[in-house]
Amino acid sequence: MTERLRVTALTGGAHVPSARFRVGQLAAALGRDGVDLDVRHARVSSFPPASRLLRPFWLAATLAARLPDIAATRHGQVTLLQREFVSTLATLEGLTARPRVLDVDDAIWLNRGDGGFARRLAREVDVVVAGNAYLADWFGACCDRVEILPTAIDTERFRPDPTLTDRPRARPRRIGWTGSSGNFPFLLLWEEALRAVLAAEPDVVVRVCADRRPPLDRLPVDRWQWVPWTPAVEVPFLQSLDIGLMPLADTPWARGKCSYKMLQYLACGVPAVVSPVGMNNEVLAQADSGIGARDADEAAAALIGLLADPARGAAMGLAGRKLVETRYSVAVVAPRLAGILRDVAGPL
Repeated sequence: MTERLRVTALTGGAHVPSARFRVGQLAAALGRDGVDLDVRHARVSSFPPASRLLRPFWLAATLAARLPDIAATRHGQVTLLQREFVSTLATLEGLTARPRVLDVDDAIWLNRGDGGFARRLAREVDVVVAGNAYLADWFGACCDRVEILPTAIDTERFRPDPTLTDRPRARPRRIGWTGSSGNFPFLLLWEEALRAVLAAEPDVVVRVCADRRPPLDRLPVDRWQWVPWTPAVEVPFLQSLDIGLMPLADTPWARGKCSYKMLQYLACGVPAVVSPVGMNNEVLAQADSGIGARDADEAAAALIGLLADPARGAAMGLAGRKLVETRYSVAVVAPRLAGILRDVAGPL
């Protein structure tokens, strides 16, 4: 019988998306593979307050709150660091017990200067687990071992609504976007596209699920809806859509994104219209589950075309669901992470 592996996972916070999806939701599946996670969330935010006067006190409090977690790593066999303790700084990570695994799902090196803090972090760990190939390429210059592991989707939770058996005929038809308010600039890239679609399709509405009301000032107020985000509404919101959106600017930061928004749509059987940037390109190439649109004009054309051909949209949704099940589900990703953790731990 294989001995169980004890892993101490230090994350940025219980409600931080990367902590929820790249660590928390994998715990049960990892347990079934013999890996016991001791998840320790940051008790003080990893991100600085707006006031510069408060930042020295915040930094001291953040690091002090991490000391018990650092001590706890001595009781495990592997330390899993979910990004850096303090945004844009390398601080006390080197005090945790080895072997260490650093998990990253964003181009964090872009957040400060030349990315020296990210290089220092990568040099202090035994393995970097990167959410996509773009991240892996950068960290490969700093760490001898880098593994690519996508952000998993819980396909038991994110799934098509079985009661919506007649989605193509549902009225009003719904185009939607979900995400944090910090990503509103990406959504606004396609505001003109959405306005053109609403002008051409009188029975379509735009829905946005986010922590704040988006500034969609150029859309008719009676043609779009804001759904305040909560864990309870995120799945029903996605299931209600006919088409999901993931616009991005073609920037180094956007190329580091892990297509999670797109994968959420696909898991719920919803076809996606996305910017063909970074990992989005990879997902588009793996199945006929969406359409790449390089600008607002292409986005408008893609949306109008899908709305005019509901059978094509339904087929894309089915293909997307199958893709997520076979490549991106918790059932697929968790055993891969378990294998990486066991390998870095060595003989038990």
